[in-house]
Amino acid sequence: MSAPAKQPPKVTEREARQTAEAAREQDWHKPSFAKELFLGRFRLDLVHPHPLPADEDVRRGEAFLATLRTFCETRIDSARIEREARIPDETITGLKEIGALGMKIDPKYGGLGLTQLYYNRALALVGSASPAVGALLSAHQSIGVPQPLKLFGTQEQKDAFLPRLARTDLSAFLLTEPDVGSDPARLATTAVPEGDDYVLDGVKLWTTNGVVADLLVVMARVPASEGHKGGITAFVVEADSPGITVEHRNSFMGLRGLENGLTRFHGVRVPAGHRIGPEGSGLKIALTTLNTGRLSLPATCAGAGKWCLKIAREWAGVREQWGRPVARHEAVGTKISFIAATTFALEAVVDLASQMADEDRNDIRIEAALAKLYGSEMAWLIADELVQIRGGRGYETADSLAARGERAVPAEQVLRDLRINRIFEGSTEIMHLLIAREAVDAHLSVAGDLIDPDTSLADKAKAGARAGGFYARWLPGLVAGPGQLPGAYGEFGDLAGHLRYVERTSRKLARSTFYAMSRWQGRMELKQAFLGRIVDIGAELFAMSAACVRAELLRTTTDHGREAHQLADAFCRQARLRIEELFGRLWSNTDDLDRKVVDGVLSGAYAWLEAGIVDPSGEGPWIADATPGPSTEPDLHRRLP
Repeated sequence: MSAPAKQPPKVTEREARQTAEAAREQDWHKPSFAKELFLGRFRLDLVHPHPLPADEDVRRGEAFLATLRTFCETRIDSARIEREARIPDETITGLKEIGALGMKIDPKYGGLGLTQLYYNRALALVGSASPAVGALLSAHQSIGVPQPLKLFGTQEQKDAFLPRLARTDLSAFLLTEPDVGSDPARLATTAVPEGDDYVLDGVKLWTTNGVVADLLVVMARVPASEGHKGGITAFVVEADSPGITVEHRNSFMGLRGLENGLTRFHGVRVPAGHRIGPEGSGLKIALTTLNTGRLSLPATCAGAGKWCLKIAREWAGVREQWGRPVARHEAVGTKISFIAATTFALEAVVDLASQMADEDRNDIRIEAALAKLYGSEMAWLIADELVQIRGGRGYETADSLAARGERAVPAEQVLRDLRINRIFEGSTEIMHLLIAREAVDAHLSVAGDLIDPDTSLADKAKAGARAGGFYARWLPGLVAGPGQLPGAYGEFGDLAGHLRYVERTSRKLARSTFYAMSRWQGRMELKQAFLGRIVDIGAELFAMSAACVRAELLRTTTDHGREAHQLADAFCRQARLRIEELFGRLWSNTDDLDRKVVDGVLSGAYAWLEAGIVDPSGEGPWIADATPGPSTEPDLHRRLP
């Protein structure tokens, strides 16, 4: 018999940090444009000239995009998916027929073998037709079974599963639990070795595709024992295995067609041959998978921006107020300019990061995280501005508009659908911390022992010597650079000034980070609001760089160079205003007062402020009981044709 699973283990804050740190890729074997940016070194040579795909990759990618476009226009009914809260079986069958399940899978396993660049363009296209369909394909290939198998699977596993995943089988990724989100140190699902199997027990929440999946990637904790290192481990699990029950299909404010559920494992036997990688490597596998997997969300965000721009252009040109189109009124025109310029930048960020991933010359873990963070935040603002431009019609549903004879524009739906991207695959707050940790990696690698209270005096002395040598070389480089030379980056023409600004500001950002570390030392990790602003400045600088590089590429390769330069110029000027505001808030803010207010809220000191309302919330616990054991609910797992 398998040992009973335990409740989420009680762990200290330090233990949680150690778990996360152990899962990090701690070595930097390849250069990183974004990492250098945070260190005050503007390595434009890493992104310019803009990398380009090979001719054969372009041919294959464009051919599939043409097929996919026809499919989206003729076989995806977004209004029906929204109305019925389900993607029709025939739509999913059609996706299988055109090979959409295997976009990133090697042709030798039956896949299409698309590059990251064309995979992301496909997601942007299908996501514009239906965000729910885009999420289904993304969850299957970006974080589901294919990607970790591609990176870490054995040849036997690839031969067994990839042909199925390329053509017939959907997959899902199961990490989150009812009481475990971004803190995996408390993971409670267990995988107990028993003979040639592991026996899984536990409950997983928010299992995107889990309601209809055929294969699952499951993260579970293997207890340490003789012959078993133990730790959080990844497994490929057949979704119809005895003991697996989909107990609930979740519904959300957006993405109504999302097949997302709560799944219980009770005595589920998984062959040892289905373990991905060694025991204890599950979190590292998950994080490595997300290095490129995170690019799928900003791809759909860029697609949403394109759609918002189209609707804003068409609507604001025909809707008149006070004798002229609303687009000609500055209050609306500034919103349209923001939508157009930011959409250009979002596509620039995604395409640059995607092509860098394909070339594999650079380490893109920070670039992918920045793309996810920036794309999800800016797309939400874009959609919000579109709703405002549309006015009452922006708030009205597409069905209601159609019922009274107007064009069925789902602006409010897109706003609802996009909202999850600020939470999916690492919330904005978690992304701030993740990127900040990578951004200060160079500092911690040489000076971390100086600020670690558990480090001995002897080790602190050694760390001091290391840090002295590093900073003696690094700090002088932050004083001056090409950004102060009027002719620098002249090949970019009217955009050269923006690149000089990026170079100067990169050094200013690095100086600010160094000053903060000197000031707060070990308390730096508690300054999450400060770190968030540091990351947001870096994200804006990365987006400015990508926009300028893309505009220059378009100038030399297309007929849209002048317009691209205009959009890049507008975006960079808007971004500079946001950056200057963020720098001001680094040192002039309400962070200390905010902490005091939070203390008052949690202590009940302001409870009187809540008087005069009624709470329509239902009864029940904040977090449902997830005690392991046999299921008492009907199985809602739905097999697709």
